[in-house]
Amino acid sequence: MIKELKHLSDIDEIQISDHRKLHSATHDEIIAGHTTDVYFLRTLDILEELNLSDSEVVAEIFPRKPGVMAGMAEALNLLKGRGLEIWALDEGESFEPKDTVLRIKGKYKDFAIYETTLLGMLASASGWATASREVKEACGDKFFLCFGARHVHPSVAPVMERAAVIGGAGGASCILAAKLSGIEPSGTVPHSAMLVAGDTLPVAETYDRIASKSHNRIVLVDTYKDEVEEALRIAEKLDGNLYGIRLDTPSERGGVTPGLVREMRAKLDLNGFNTVKIFVSGGLYPEKIKSLSEAGADAFGVGSYISAASPIDMTMDLKVVNGKSVAKRGRIPGLIENPKLKKRD
Repeated sequence: MIKELKHLSDIDEIQISDHRKLHSATHDEIIAGHTTDVYFLRTLDILEELNLSDSEVVAEIFPRKPGVMAGMAEALNLLKGRGLEIWALDEGESFEPKDTVLRIKGKYKDFAIYETTLLGMLASASGWATASREVKEACGDKFFLCFGARHVHPSVAPVMERAAVIGGAGGASCILAAKLSGIEPSGTVPHSAMLVAGDTLPVAETYDRIASKSHNRIVLVDTYKDEVEEALRIAEKLDGNLYGIRLDTPSERGGVTPGLVREMRAKLDLNGFNTVKIFVSGGLYPEKIKSLSEAGADAFGVGSYISAASPIDMTMDLKVVNGKSVAKRGRIPGLIENPKLKKRD
């Protein structure tokens, strides 16, 4: 167990092993305060010198932009067992600028080292969840899968895709993210399988043979041949077992267009494959999703629009100190009520 940081002098005891393989923080390092901004430790030293270290405060966190709350489960777990009273928004709940999303009451010294960490948890996860909600609104009642793990550091990939599920994604391709969300990971076969095999057909046939009966077989059809030609070839060979085809045409060839989707739908139908779904991926964003959906796309895979979403800036203010309402210049002293807050155990 790593020692929790309480004073500036504790930093001297931190040793970085020459054998450390990854630069991301471990759970123990986060809980011990190793990811906080150093000035919070300086603050604790100053307050102790002033005999104010036992001051009781009420702190509130608020966002700068509207969005969807995510990351709160981690925040509450971080604060658990520290003798604090806490009120918080549920994950998945919407918020507006300046809404109080988390309120903490207790001795300042008992949570001061977590301000940086709490703000980061809520800012990043809420940004991802909000982008996911935007995608969900564009999809309507159609399914979309988040597979943005490749665009972020692996230490936060599960956090990102879990936030996407909170925002509305129907599935996650990142294994750990899916498990943390209480669902099974989703995904089929990437282009690399076809490139190694040299042809899509043997990959599709083998995929069909070894996959469980309950698995929905979705095959990429843009690796080597014309997408429609390949789709019809695969559908014929899989003889009713093909659930869907995936279009992921690269930007070098113009990407997936509404025209391609309409052609694919029409020719699948004309050849008796009207039950085969069209799954689309590749640089999707809400406006493009809407146009592809109108053209006949049935489901979507979204990565970078969610993973690259900007964090929603969060700010923590002390609103009450030893029973007295306080505020920095420009802010209103005292608590900012939010009926969506819930008292936590």
